[in-house]
Amino acid sequence: MSIPTDTHKLTFDAVRPGDVLPELRYDVTATTVVLGALATRDTRPMHHDHDFAVNRNGTRDIFLNTPNQAAWFERYLTDWSGPYGRLGRMKFRMLGSVFPGDTMVLSAAVEHVETDDVGCGWATVLVRLTVDGDLKTDCTARIALPVDHDDNPWTRRGDEWRP
Repeated sequence: MSIPTDTHKLTFDAVRPGDVLPELRYDVTATTVVLGALATRDTRPMHHDHDFAVNRNGTRDIFLNTPNQAAWFERYLTDWSGPYGRLGRMKFRMLGSVFPGDTMVLSAAVEHVETDDVGCGWATVLVRLTVDGDLKTDCTARIALPVDHDDNPWTRRGDEWRP
């Protein structure tokens, strides 16, 4: 597989524990919430019906669903890693809701780096989603990075891919 040279390509050797990723700030709107629910085929009304969310669920408004938050974490990590970063695992814990009018801030730091026994380079990244400084969701992700400019984690299959 040929690799374009003009594409951002973060390689494993450039990543160290303690590295801090650039923040991503995003102003959440009702459209953000509703489109995320539609994209994930989540028809539950608390993600698109303000009256239901407020009067039936007792929340202040509609709020981001779980797959929508997962997509934001994936976007954040692949914005950092570039197109050759391949998410292996992700685990997150939602502690609070994200509503229209909130500015969500995604921030992260590399916790651990390792090369597995088949030569795949891995970074474990701790990600935080906050609103006004309050932690709403924390996430731990394991992402494969190219070990050099000739490597592409997306080509790994079978025993060469052990997320």
